[in-house]
Amino acid sequence: MANLKSSKKDIRRTARRKARNGEDRTELRTYARLLIKAIKSGDKTEALTVFSKLASKLDRAAKTKLIHKKNADRKKSRMALRINSIGAKAA
Repeated sequence: MANLKSSKKDIRRTARRKARNGEDRTELRTYARLLIKAIKSGDKTEALTVFSKLASKLDRAAKTKLIHKKNADRKKSRMALRINSIGAKAA
C-alpha cells in the first residue's frame, strides 16, 4: 500500500481512468457488434448510421490514446469494406 499522499492520489486517479477506459472499450465493442449485425442482415442504411457512430467513437478513442490511431484507421477501413460488399452481394 502507498504511503505518500501523492501515491495514494495516483492510485485513485488510476482507478478512475481504468473504469472510464473500460466503459469506452465496451462501447466500442457494442457498436462493432451492432454494425456486424446490420451488415449480416443486409440493411445498408442501418449499417451506415451505425458505422458513422462507430467511426466517431474510434476516432475519439484514438485521440485519447485508448487505442492506437492506426488501429482505429484499420478497423474503420475493414468495416467500410464490409459495408460496401453489401451492394456487391445483392448484384
